[in-house]
Amino acid sequence: MDVTNILSSIQNGVNQDELDDGNYILDPGYLTVTNTEPIDVDLYKCILSQTKTSTNISNKTLETLPKSSYGALFSLPTTSSPDGPLAILPPPALLLPREKPLPKPKEPTKWEKFAAAKGIQKTKREKKVWDEEKQEWVARWGWKGKNKEAESQWLHEVPANADADHDPRKVARDERKARVAKNERQRLQNLAHAAGPSGDRKKEIDRTLATTRVSTASMGKFDRQLDGEKKPRGIKRKFDPAEASAEQEKKNALTLLSQMDSDSRKMRSGPLTKEEGVLNVRKAIRSASKGQGGVALGRKLDSSKRKSRR
Repeated sequence: MDVTNILSSIQNGVNQDELDDGNYILDPGYLTVTNTEPIDVDLYKCILSQTKTSTNISNKTLETLPKSSYGALFSLPTTSSPDGPLAILPPPALLLPREKPLPKPKEPTKWEKFAAAKGIQKTKREKKVWDEEKQEWVARWGWKGKNKEAESQWLHEVPANADADHDPRKVARDERKARVAKNERQRLQNLAHAAGPSGDRKKEIDRTLATTRVSTASMGKFDRQLDGEKKPRGIKRKFDPAEASAEQEKKNALTLLSQMDSDSRKMRSGPLTKEEGVLNVRKAIRSASKGQGGVALGRKLDSSKRKSRR
């Protein structure tokens, strides 16, 4: 289908002066045409009251805006595809608002504050270090790392006051593990410091403890109390006074009756049907016959009667 004439008529029908007068913003990146002309409140109310005038104005808008967007779309560079030519959209010009607020800046750690105060520049340490004995580059950490050199060397210097069972390899390994634990402890402290003051953290822990306390079958009544644990402050039960006025008693009785009438499962208005009887016959037969059914139960009763007659 040849649409050349249709496209030419659309491009010729676009009134470029209407787009350049400042009232319209054409953004091919989002395929939008925005009318920035302020709305006249009196005219808008008049349009709402008069359906005919509103239809005429909407038709005029529908004739102007799509033509302008079509004209801008077909003037863009195209690329070929199996489905036909596709227009290459430019980057959007309009700045859309964010869906979520900007993230809060991360609070610096104690070392970052100290480094900023002392003017210390952060330098990235290399993953490889030069080993003078092996005359090669080895890993600083990890498998066969330089930090494990004291644990794997074949000769160790033993202090003069060392015990008889002194193991230099174990001492070196314990020191390395202590450094790792210290770094991990400092990392957790930085995370806790960045999360907020300790008071908020304590309140959160108390709320979590109160929630888990009532998660058992006994609602925490028989749970073991922790050391220094305070008794939870809950809502005290409120009992109605023993003596009440006649109006209050009447009101309570009517409220109870309305609740009973509203729930058909708890209060039945009519007599029970055969299917809704108090005794579940099918369940009783299944229980008496041990799952074999009513026919098997009847045969068993007949055989028992015959034996009794004999």
